[in-house]
Amino acid sequence: MPDPLTVASGISAVGALVSAWQLHRRALRAEAEIAHLQAELTAERHAASHDPLTGLPNRRAFYRLAATLLTDAEGKPLVAVVLDLDDFKQINDSYGHAVGDHVLISVAQRLAAFAGENLVARLGGDEFAGLLASPTLDRRWIDHSARRLSEMMAAPIQLGTLTLRVTASVGLAPVTCPKQLAEALCQADAEMYRAKGLTSTRSARQLVADY
Repeated sequence: MPDPLTVASGISAVGALVSAWQLHRRALRAEAEIAHLQAELTAERHAASHDPLTGLPNRRAFYRLAATLLTDAEGKPLVAVVLDLDDFKQINDSYGHAVGDHVLISVAQRLAAFAGENLVARLGGDEFAGLLASPTLDRRWIDHSARRLSEMMAAPIQLGTLTLRVTASVGLAPVTCPKQLAEALCQADAEMYRAKGLTSTRSARQLVADY
């Protein structure tokens, strides 16, 4: 006949193993729930700071990130860029909003490729902005950058059998400190609108802010 103490000890050991297993399962479920909540929080934060169509930072995130970049720039040259598509409404009116969305995505990708690791954002509609590190604020360098960006935007966009060529008006202005960001963007914005009013035979238009 089994020793009662031995039986009781065995039952206790089994109970301890079961309890440990149950605790382990609860810990795993808790870890999975925490990971799920963290993923949801990350997704919500990303959605709150990024444009849902292009994936670029939105207006609010642009100003916040730009201010941080300017604070950390330690006097390094930076150039504010404002870009707006020419006659974009005609694309939506002629080909529909789906095509218009495809154009905006293509423009966002080209702007991001042009900027590299620099900050670019979609401010809203067909207006984009950026804050680009520059080796110099020499006028020739900025002119060259403006031409490159305009030419990149003017490259054909292929949508199945449809080929679109969209031009952009670009305004650039140097910015040297966080307090000057709003002023520089206003200056770049004003130059961009001046560029829109120009009658030109070029494939794309651009204007550099005076400074």
